[in-house]
Amino acid sequence: MIKVFRTSIHSQKIKNIWCYLILISFPGLFIYSCQIAPMIGESIRQEQLTDGIYKGSYRNGPNSAEVKVTITAGRIVNIEIVRHFSSWIGKNAYNIIPQRIILQQSTRVDAVTGATNSSRVIMNAVQKAVEKAYK
Repeated sequence: MIKVFRTSIHSQKIKNIWCYLILISFPGLFIYSCQIAPMIGESIRQEQLTDGIYKGSYRNGPNSAEVKVTITAGRIVNIEIVRHFSSWIGKNAYNIIPQRIILQQSTRVDAVTGATNSSRVIMNAVQKAVEKAYK
């Protein structure tokens, strides 16, 4: 029984050492993953758009998005999010941001509270798709 107790203490010490090593070795990774994506979007220049379906993607830290943007008559009429990786709260931006972009015809809209990075990642992915549509 004493032998099991010693093994248990030894295992806990090893776990603690690994935790400290990870925290000391990777602070840059933690800081990088917490940075907010820059806003690259703008109002849509409708007279310069070519109708069609365009793909765009953007990644910042742990968040990423791939979108398909449908442009008809110089307007964004549909945004399909093909892939979106975010935290649980970032999922709130999934439906709201595309609606705002279509309504305002701009890839620079208000972010969803608590899901700023996910919101900006989606906006930037749409912006990348729209840039492909310019004549």
